[in-house]
Amino acid sequence: MHLHEMSFRRCDGHGCGGFGDSRGSRKHNGVDMACRPGSDVCSPVSGKVTKLGYPYGDDLSFRYVEVSTHGYRYRMFYVEPCVSVGDEVTRDTVIGKAQALGGRYAGITEHVHFEVMNSRDDFIDPTPIILAQQH
Repeated sequence: MHLHEMSFRRCDGHGCGGFGDSRGSRKHNGVDMACRPGSDVCSPVSGKVTKLGYPYGDDLSFRYVEVSTHGYRYRMFYVEPCVSVGDEVTRDTVIGKAQALGGRYAGITEHVHFEVMNSRDDFIDPTPIILAQQH
């Protein structure tokens, strides 16, 4: 699925999915997009796969894919990768499958987390990127 085909995650018992929403003592630094586990997830931009990472140090079953271009890093969390570091991708390239979060967060709305960082490692609100792709 492309980001523009997903819906924004609304609030549930684990919080809300918008940029800057409260996460206890910190702020949510991305946007959560609701989707079914097992759904194909497409790259949000054209660029190069620069990292395949793990969002949690205590659970290596969850993954993320980072695509970089023009000094920005675009990360899609809770995605089982089907790409490799160094791969060139387009906005239409499937980069992996959405992972199920219910085992870690009972009752959470299933989603992928999308975040963007600039060259100074500042988090940037990805909402305008998603909204621009919807038109």
